[in-house]
Amino acid sequence: MKNVTVRLNLLAKDRKNALDIVEATEGQVYIGIMVKNFKSIDEAVEQILEFQQAKIPVSVGLGAGDPMQWKRVVEAAVRTKPAHVNQVFPAAGYTLAALKGVGSDHTIVNALIRPASGPGQVSICTGPESQKFQDVISCDAAAAMLREIGVHSVKFYPIEGQSRLDEVAEMVKDAVRQGITIFEPTGGIDIHSVHRVVEVCAENGAKMIIPHIYSAFVDKVTGLTDPGEAAKLIKSLSGC
Repeated sequence: MKNVTVRLNLLAKDRKNALDIVEATEGQVYIGIMVKNFKSIDEAVEQILEFQQAKIPVSVGLGAGDPMQWKRVVEAAVRTKPAHVNQVFPAAGYTLAALKGVGSDHTIVNALIRPASGPGQVSICTGPESQKFQDVISCDAAAAMLREIGVHSVKFYPIEGQSRLDEVAEMVKDAVRQGITIFEPTGGIDIHSVHRVVEVCAENGAKMIIPHIYSAFVDKVTGLTDPGEAAKLIKSLSGC
């Protein structure tokens, strides 16, 4: 894939595991830290800072797309200025502005969009209140809104492996038309389906693709993510 960057968004059990992953993949990853997994925002911030001090690129996440965590994500992001932030659609612009307010211009902020009734239609109702509604809009309208507020990336969740590739293609195409060239497919992707997912994103114009792959590399006994397997995957994806 010419002129396309692929970075994996992965989990790590601890700082050493994260460092091993970053080294094995030559830095072509973000390590997800989910605020939902912590009793307090202070604990989350402490771990994020610990990882950052070790030069680990952190992706601050909600935790399974939980919209109730959006405020905690903002607070953690403002206090740590991470490399990457996951956010629900209604709060993405607020998050971007909050980061700019503390001088963080390098942070990639995405907005969570859900596939809806078929190709070309999506739901942006991913916030704590809006999630109660089933309203859908066109991919083009959703992308235009993101362009208006300056959000960098579309997080498309869940795509359920390869069952929604037509919907992925339409969302990527319309996002690119609006100048948004970072695309993050997630939800049900594994090491077998990810290649075709990445290909579809690239074929439709995405310039940076960040597939979120969590459990596929995690050893069920130790809880560690396998750095070697992550490295093999990123190498193979670079040749898609």
